[in-house]
Amino acid sequence: MKAVNLLALFIITVISCLAEADLVSIIGDLIRVMNKPSSVIATLCWPQYKQLKLYYFLHRENISHLTTIQFLKLGHEPKNYWPSQNILFLLDLNCTNVTNHLKLSNDKNLFRSPYRWFLIGIDETLNNSNSNINIKRQFKPFDIFPDSEVMIILFHYNSRNDSRYEVIDIYKTCKNSEDMKTKLYGNWDATNRFQKSLNFYKPTALQRLDLGGCEIAISYVLTNNNSIHHLYDQMDDHVDTITKVNFPTTNHLLEFLNATRKYSFTDTWGYRLNGTWNGMSGYLFRGEVEIGGSPMFVTSERISFVEYISNPTPTSSKFVFQQPKLSYGNNIFLLSFRETVWYCATALVILIFLTLFAVTFWEWKKINDGNMLDNRDPGILRPNVTDILILIVGALCQQGSPVQLKGSLGRIVLLVLFLALMFLYTSYSANIVALLQSSSSQIKTLEDLLHSRMKFGVDDTVYSRYYFSIATEPIRKAIYETKVAPRGEKPRFMSMEEGIKNMQKGLFAFHMEVGVGYKFVGKYFLEGEKCGLKEIPYLQVQDPWLAVRKNTPYKEMFKIG
Repeated sequence: MKAVNLLALFIITVISCLAEADLVSIIGDLIRVMNKPSSVIATLCWPQYKQLKLYYFLHRENISHLTTIQFLKLGHEPKNYWPSQNILFLLDLNCTNVTNHLKLSNDKNLFRSPYRWFLIGIDETLNNSNSNINIKRQFKPFDIFPDSEVMIILFHYNSRNDSRYEVIDIYKTCKNSEDMKTKLYGNWDATNRFQKSLNFYKPTALQRLDLGGCEIAISYVLTNNNSIHHLYDQMDDHVDTITKVNFPTTNHLLEFLNATRKYSFTDTWGYRLNGTWNGMSGYLFRGEVEIGGSPMFVTSERISFVEYISNPTPTSSKFVFQQPKLSYGNNIFLLSFRETVWYCATALVILIFLTLFAVTFWEWKKINDGNMLDNRDPGILRPNVTDILILIVGALCQQGSPVQLKGSLGRIVLLVLFLALMFLYTSYSANIVALLQSSSSQIKTLEDLLHSRMKFGVDDTVYSRYYFSIATEPIRKAIYETKVAPRGEKPRFMSMEEGIKNMQKGLFAFHMEVGVGYKFVGKYFLEGEKCGLKEIPYLQVQDPWLAVRKNTPYKEMFKIG
């Protein structure tokens, strides 16, 4: 009798050791299949010698992706010494009070990405149809969402004492879902080792794109109450443009994910006021919506509670103005010639003056010595500075002269004088006409704009009023305080149409969203006027991006969509 008992005990011990060896092997194979660095945190109700055996078996398996193993008691919070994406939790579901440990882990959001879980369970019959029902019932209260990687290892044996393991992948589509999704991740047996299901060779997000009608909350910004009636018909597309462009896009995204929608509308993108966030940012901060449907600027303040996933509609806001005429800031009477031409022209006039004076003096000497002509003739040029200067000024102004020289040399000098000054006069006049039609290119920066004589206007939007008022950079702050909202005057925020009309009149810089603004430019400006438009950016922000709630379980799925 004792011999029989000893034999039975020996057989049970052998089977137990084999089962333990199989369990360790499947854990090792799963780590290999995942192909990720793994730091295992094991919570097992095993005697210490079994934990040492697990440690020994895993290292004997020579798993290249296994970095460390830490054993933890139930109810204790793990010490996080490793990157979150490397952590793999190993939990024995057969432990007493394991439900409390699961609740603690759920409260700490440890079922969420990027953590991974292997849960060791027991199922004693191969064809137990209630196993999935039990799994769904047991894990329904926990936040195991589509970004989670939670695997349950189930042990089976049949009448032939052939044992095998099934690995079940579980998740639920949304927090209020009544149904836990269970899929066979793979099978393991001692002969074939781990055989991964074909469906799981895709990334996790691609496998779970069907949310099965799960409700996704989404928020939009509408600054005009009437816009809610024109989200599809493209009417008044210059009002709330960015929302109207992205509304069909985000709706197609949710259709792609087979999700239903819950809309929230607000009149601002949201800013931090008195320690709280309002508008769309407030919805995202409080976790009331998953998506901010109206793209918003990337700011350091929002990084703590939102994640930016896409830049669907690149746009920008800038100061736009007509370049002022060249005469606005320059003396065009001096710009007609280059500096070297002015010097050469002056030298030519002086040279002709000296030559003319010498020739006049010589002719008068001949007249006085030889009585060639009557020296009382008023039509003969006298050799004095005043008469010669008056002659040259008349030639510069393209006027004739009542006096002249009678000799051949004198006439040649006068011919050269009048020809040279005629060409100078013609070139100068032509350049003046060209410069009067030219635009200045001197306003290139915000500082140039600040010190110009232009008037300013800003499109009356929520974000413009906010970002202009909080500007701290000296030039931008000076523009707001002296040009946009001077002390004691009404701030110069205005409608898009009014700003564009003022801009057309000239000497007016209007800050607007360029995509919408150029629609009005096309409506009011002539073709020739459009060529002189200049843009200077003011806002120190990037193009608006589509934002989602921080740590939303649907982030990767939204990116794919």
